[in-house]
Amino acid sequence: MRNVIAGMVATLWLGLAQAATPTTAVLHAANMTCPACNVTIKKALSRVPGVTSTKVDLKAETITVTYDADRTTVPVLMHTVTDAGFPATAQTHGG
Repeated sequence: MRNVIAGMVATLWLGLAQAATPTTAVLHAANMTCPACNVTIKKALSRVPGVTSTKVDLKAETITVTYDADRTTVPVLMHTVTDAGFPATAQTHGG
């Protein structure tokens, strides 16, 4: 019984070690003017494989996206937001 439990723990640990580390991107998006924009952007990004969370800041005109870099890329995120009606660019570190 101890061997079975040890095997399960080892398998779980190896699975967690291989799980992708979440990556975060901050996008700058134009034309965000109302709370409905928030809903539209979150809905569009929820359809992108690998996106795990989205935070929209209307005042700062930014979108913070947490995603699995093995499943999607920043250009895909920008394209998705732009196609939803909000021209997006990647925000560089420091600005």
